[in-house]
Amino acid sequence: MEFIDSNIEAYSQAFSDPENDLLKELNRETHALILQPRMLSGHLQGRFLALIAKILQPTLILEIGTYTGYSALCLAEGLRKNGRIITIDINEELEKFARSFFDRSPYATQIDYRIADAKDEVPKIEGPLDLVFIDADKRNYAAYFDLVIDKVRSGGLIMVDNVLWSGKIIDASAQDKSTVALRDFNQKCLEDDRVEKTLLPLRDGLLLLRKK
Repeated sequence: MEFIDSNIEAYSQAFSDPENDLLKELNRETHALILQPRMLSGHLQGRFLALIAKILQPTLILEIGTYTGYSALCLAEGLRKNGRIITIDINEELEKFARSFFDRSPYATQIDYRIADAKDEVPKIEGPLDLVFIDADKRNYAAYFDLVIDKVRSGGLIMVDNVLWSGKIIDASAQDKSTVALRDFNQKCLEDDRVEKTLLPLRDGLLLLRKK
């Protein structure tokens, strides 16, 4: 399901900052060579992630779900000079591809790319975290939230992708495990008074959570 008319999306992109050349190449190569290119954050969401990071100016970012590295590169744009982003993905088949772009970026020394199960890796990470971006397997969103919430500093942000799930989230007939898990996760966040929350219909739904 498309939430925004394609012409409106194109107009929005035209009046947003452009992708840099490396991101354009990564976008193009992901669509040409990698399965499920829809998982890429893409131009409009990528500029939004970069802008949020630049406003926050984080010292430590955690990303759960690297895919081909597009969102990590966008988030890295906002890092302080001594800052770093830890990005975790379980898919080792994409490691060489993603690293080839990380290594060519201005943030090569600031990106800590780990191939691991986030449920095992996140407990090893010491906070405080300034910014967390969750974009991995939907059935474990609640578990990831529980793992990071106490590590995020007061005033820090958690951003969660795909929370509208192609519109299935409001389709009562959609009862697959991922959709049900996302409904439960959205409700969980709504009821959690530790965070302020706004769900944006950007791309496939982006939930912004600010820790009080």
